[in-house]
Amino acid sequence: MSDFSVTLELPHPPATLFRFLADPHNRPLWQTSLRDITHCDDGDPHRGMQWRDVTRVGIKPWMEITELTPYRVISETGTWRGVDGLLTLRFVKTHQGTRVTAEGRLIGHGPFALAAAVSGRWAPETVRKDLLRASELLAERSGVDG
Repeated sequence: MSDFSVTLELPHPPATLFRFLADPHNRPLWQTSLRDITHCDDGDPHRGMQWRDVTRVGIKPWMEITELTPYRVISETGTWRGVDGLLTLRFVKTHQGTRVTAEGRLIGHGPFALAAAVSGRWAPETVRKDLLRASELLAERSGVDG
């Protein structure tokens, strides 16, 4: 098992960040490990929404939004073979934009325990870079320096 936490200050309102990050269809734009998503439930993001991530290395976890509190919290789970991933994004309005805290846990079962532990070492930096990429994309769309 591997836990991690990353906090960033981003120059966008909580509502803007929340809407962009909550929508699974946007994930391949900002999440560097993703090639695509498939089998996504219809409609706007909602608790219980499910889809499959298609990663660049061929891993295809089944994902589900487990909590969605507008402009405050997005939580999701991902499951692939013997690995479970949990991720929660928390949004707090600041004078300059939003403080986003990502808290995650990777749990490996049986022969996947080592893979989860190793992946957990990379997770904080990967999540940090992905959130910065999302911020850059939003800045390009709105003309905000990020």
